[in-house]
Amino acid sequence: MGALMKLIDVILFIMFLVIAIAAPLLDAQTCLPSNIFPEVLVNLKTWYTQEYGDYLVSEKPHFFVGLIWLELLFAWPLSIASIYGIATGKSWLRTTCLLYGVSTLTSMVAILSELIGSKKASEKLLKMYFPFIGFAVLAILRGLLPNSQKSKAIGTKPAMGRKKRA
Repeated sequence: MGALMKLIDVILFIMFLVIAIAAPLLDAQTCLPSNIFPEVLVNLKTWYTQEYGDYLVSEKPHFFVGLIWLELLFAWPLSIASIYGIATGKSWLRTTCLLYGVSTLTSMVAILSELIGSKKASEKLLKMYFPFIGFAVLAILRGLLPNSQKSKAIGTKPAMGRKKRA
């Protein structure tokens, strides 16, 4: 079970790192004025919108902007805390993973319902959003699985016991 937990932690670490970087730099452009972002980030967001046909990002419906605010104010700090928790083997990692996973799964269900129901989304766009469902489920599972005694922080060696002096 320890090896499986390490694998899950590595996958989550990578995804949390991507979220920690992308949310304030790219997703925030959906609800904040674009003139506060460097031109290279605005151009990247424009390219993404055109390449994938992401009409939610370009049209900015109110429910989508609200979900982005939820991500920035709630999920983004949880992703940063989870990165720290994975790297240092904190006992509260299960809680942050569970909270992040449930929040993301709920948001993704709303977004994917709109994308599929509107019939405006291309297959390419759906393939961009669907992995986040899997990531959310993996985070929920990590939150529900017990902490392994053998699985501590990524890349750290177990602490050596203190020697008794005679």
